[in-house]
Amino acid sequence: MIYLDAGTTYSKIITTRNDSFDKKYFIKEFEDKKYYIIPSSIIKTSNICPSRSCGHMSNATENEIIALAKGCKGTIDTNATILDLGSRDAKWIRFKDSKFHDMDWNTSCASSTGATVEMLLKFYNLKRDDLEFNPEKFTITCGIFGLEKIMDDISKGEEAKTSIAKFIHGIAYNAWVFAKKPLKIYLSGGFCDNKCFVHSLEEYCSVVPLGRFVLCEGLIDE
Repeated sequence: MIYLDAGTTYSKIITTRNDSFDKKYFIKEFEDKKYYIIPSSIIKTSNICPSRSCGHMSNATENEIIALAKGCKGTIDTNATILDLGSRDAKWIRFKDSKFHDMDWNTSCASSTGATVEMLLKFYNLKRDDLEFNPEKFTITCGIFGLEKIMDDISKGEEAKTSIAKFIHGIAYNAWVFAKKPLKIYLSGGFCDNKCFVHSLEEYCSVVPLGRFVLCEGLIDE
């Protein structure tokens, strides 16, 4: 079985077969399953035929919200908000007494948030771990306005990594407001690996990172 969460930039794969994906994309092995994170550009040109899939692909078989809800079960409180923040969208679900209660999915204002950060890091030759939490934040509504703020800041003499940290703090604040300002957020997606984002989000609520494979786990029927 091959389970695929096809993201805009990176795709997550869990397989129970002996498929020999490139070892450089291997993340971990758990029980009889192997976990991979592979650039989506490779997925689009490969002959991978997933058993179940979700994400940005025309032939995806499962809804992302349902996959997110299934994937986080067993790792959250009975009353919990789960936020999945990806390259170009944000979605959250809320459980009340272990039952689905509410949700929202933003593909507009959250558009390109993760992809924009990746682009900025490459352009300024920085790594994710170069970014440190900054108590200042840019008040932003989308990635384009964020780029303008960053360029203005750098033109005034600010270091690129400091300006990008302000941008990320703005993304974290917007994500918290979008999720209706919960006291605690279970975080799913690539931003789990961004310590600057996690620290920024922790300024507003308690944060429990769940990792990047939540949706992919939600595709598995045990």
